[in-house]
Amino acid sequence: MSTMKERFAPEPERYEFSAAPMHQFELARRDFFKVLGAGIAVFVVAKEALPAQETAAGSRSFHNEELPKEITSWLHVGEDGVVTGFTGKAEMGQNIRTSISQTIADELRVPFESVRLVLADTTLTPFDAGTFGSRTTPTMTPQFRRVAEAARNLLIGVAAKEWNVAPEGLVAADAKVTDPTSKRSLSYAELARGKTLAQNLPAEDPITPASEWKIAGKPLPKVDGRAFVTGRHQYTSDIRLDGMLYGKVLRPPSFGATLTSYDDTAAKAMTGVTVVRDGDFIAVAAPSAHEAQKALDAIHTQWKEVPQVPSKEIFSHLKKNAEPSSNERFRRQKGSLEEGLAAAAHRIDATYNVAYIAHAPLEPRAAVAQWTDGKLAVWTGTQRPFANRDELASVFHIPESNVRVIVPDTGAAYGGKHTSDAAIEAARLARATGKPVKVVWTREEEFTWAYFRPAGVIEVSSGVTGDGKLTAWEFHNYHSGMSGIETPYDVANQLTQYHQVPLVLRSGSYRGLAATANHFARETHMDALARVAKMDSLEFRLKNLSDVRMRAVLEAAAKSCGWPRKKTQEGQGFGLACGAEKGSYVATCAEVAVDRASGSVRVVRVVEAFECGAIVNPDGLRNQVVGAIIQGLGGALFEAVEFENGHIKNPHFSAYRVPRFRDVPEIEAVLLDRKDLPSAGAGETPIMTIAPAVGNALFDATGIRLNNLPLVPNGLRAA
Repeated sequence: MSTMKERFAPEPERYEFSAAPMHQFELARRDFFKVLGAGIAVFVVAKEALPAQETAAGSRSFHNEELPKEITSWLHVGEDGVVTGFTGKAEMGQNIRTSISQTIADELRVPFESVRLVLADTTLTPFDAGTFGSRTTPTMTPQFRRVAEAARNLLIGVAAKEWNVAPEGLVAADAKVTDPTSKRSLSYAELARGKTLAQNLPAEDPITPASEWKIAGKPLPKVDGRAFVTGRHQYTSDIRLDGMLYGKVLRPPSFGATLTSYDDTAAKAMTGVTVVRDGDFIAVAAPSAHEAQKALDAIHTQWKEVPQVPSKEIFSHLKKNAEPSSNERFRRQKGSLEEGLAAAAHRIDATYNVAYIAHAPLEPRAAVAQWTDGKLAVWTGTQRPFANRDELASVFHIPESNVRVIVPDTGAAYGGKHTSDAAIEAARLARATGKPVKVVWTREEEFTWAYFRPAGVIEVSSGVTGDGKLTAWEFHNYHSGMSGIETPYDVANQLTQYHQVPLVLRSGSYRGLAATANHFARETHMDALARVAKMDSLEFRLKNLSDVRMRAVLEAAAKSCGWPRKKTQEGQGFGLACGAEKGSYVATCAEVAVDRASGSVRVVRVVEAFECGAIVNPDGLRNQVVGAIIQGLGGALFEAVEFENGHIKNPHFSAYRVPRFRDVPEIEAVLLDRKDLPSAGAGETPIMTIAPAVGNALFDATGIRLNNLPLVPNGLRAA
C-alpha cells in the first residue's frame, strides 16, 4: 500500500500556489458528536506528514503543507441510519459526490440513497491540500474504503457485544448486521442509537477488490442532478444573507498600472454606499449590485500605464528571456544525442508554440463573507478551501481557527480557482461595513484578472532509422511547464529539459497543466516522423512503444474508429495521438473535413479510448471524457488570449471563442475498465490528445503541418 506521503505527493508545477502552511483542524472529537449527534464514527490520526519543500528547489508549491496531526472525522453513522462522509474535496462538476457515495455505500454495505457527503468545509471536513491533479478518486476511493471497512467492523463489534457472540461469524449487509446462526439482525440505525462510539482508523485494512464491487462500478445517476438542471441548486452567487450588501472592486486599466490621482467624494455621498481604500485595494459596497456599480463609476482616478509585451511577440519574448541553465527545474538525459542523431536515416527539427488561454468557467469567481464576533465565514467556489482559509487568516491577522471557508458545489474550475481573490475582496468589504458582503466577478473581470494557462515554446529535435525506430529525442519546453514532458516512447538517446521564464501574464494551473502543450508538441512531432519514415502513424507508434497500457488504448481507439481509414472525399483527413499522465492512459482518433475554398475546418468525429484503472462510475467517467474532448477542441482550434500593453483585448465570450454546439463532433468514448488496477482519476488526462489528433488529421487532409496552438483561429487559409 502506498504511503501517506506518496498519496498526497504534489505535482511538479503550480505557478499560483503561495499559501502559508496548512496543518490546523478545529473540530475536536467531542465537538463532532455535538454537531452530528450520537452514533458511530470513524476518525484518523495522521502519522505521516509531507516534509517541507517536497518539490524541487525554488518551487513555489506547497510550502510546508502537511496532513493534520489532530483527530479528524471521516464517517458518521447516525441514529436514523443516515451515513455521512466527510472530505475536504470540492465538487466542481466532476461528479465526486456520486462516486465517493458509491464507494462508501459499497464498502459499508448500505443502500446508496442512505449516504450523504459533507464536502470542502474547513470546520467540518478533514484537511485536504485541494481538488486538483485528478487526485480525488485515487486518494479518496481507497481512503473511504478503509474508513467504511473500519466502520463496518465497529458495527459488527457492537452487535457481537449485544448478542454476546464472537464477531467473526456475523455478516454485515443491507445496512444491518445479521447472525446466520440465530437469524437475529440489528440495523445500523439500531446499533448506533444512543451511542457515541468512535474508532481510529487502522493503518491497514482489507478492502473489497474492484471485481467484487456491488454499487461502485455502476452508472448511477448524479446525486442532486435534478437540482442542477432545474436551477434549484444554490451556487455562491445565489446565496442571500440578511442585511447583505453587494461589492464591486475598482480595477486598474491595465496590468502594472499605478494610481496617480483619486477622488471618491461623489461615491461617498451616495446613500448606503461604503467606499474602502486599503493600499492598492479600492472597492465599494452598496445595497444592490447596480448601486455598487454606480458608486464605482463615480470614483475618479488617473493611472500611469507602462508598455508591455503584446501577444504577437510573446513567443520570441519567451525564448529570449529564459532563465540561465542553473535555474532549470527539470532535466533528464540518457545516452548520447550525438550518437543517436548520427545513427538516424531521417532527422526532424521543429518548434511548437502554445498560446495563453483562459479557463472560461460557467461560474465566474464569487464569494460571500460575514464577520461575527471577530470570526470570519466565507462561502466561495474554490479548489483549495484550506489554502483560502490560511490566506484569509494571514491577510486579516487572525488565527486560522477563526476562519471558516465553505465551498458550495461549484460551476466548474478547470484548474482556475485555486486562489482566494474574491474571498479576500468580500471579506475586506464585510469588515469595513459590519455586514455580509457578496462579490461576484463580471465575465470581463474573469477573463482579465484571473490567471491563464501559460503560453509556451517547445523545441524538438529527433532522429529515426529507415525502418522506423527512434534513435534520438531532444525536447525543450520554455515556460509552459513540466507536466507530461517526458516521452513514453522507447528511445535510447534523449534529453528533456524545462526552461523557466519570468511571467508575462498571471499564469497558473489549467486542466492537465502543461501536459496539453507537451502532448501537442510530442504527438505532432511523432506524426511527422511517421510520415518521413513512410509508415502508418499507428504502426510507427506501436513499433516504438513497450508500455502495454499505452498500446492497449491505442489499439482500442484504432479498432473503434476503423484505423487506418481511407478517404472517401476531398478535404477529409484522419489523425491519431496518444499519451499518459496522472496514472491514466488515453488515445484519440480524429476525423476532420476541410473546405479548401473557404478555409473552414470542421471536426467530424472523435473516438477516444481511455483507461484509468478500475472505473467507479462509468456514466460519470464518460461525461468527464466527453467534456474534456469538447473543452480541448477550443484550445486546439481557436482559443487564445489576445493582449497588448497590459490590456486583454478579448475579455468576453463574444470575442473569446470557445466551442459552441455547432462545433461539437460525433464523439465516441471507449472506456477500458481495469479492475486489477487502482482507480487513477480522470479529470485531466482525456483533454491531452485532442489537439494533436486534430492537427495530425488536418495534415492528412491538406498536407499542411500546423505547429501552433490554436491551429486555425481564423480558418485554414489564415493559418
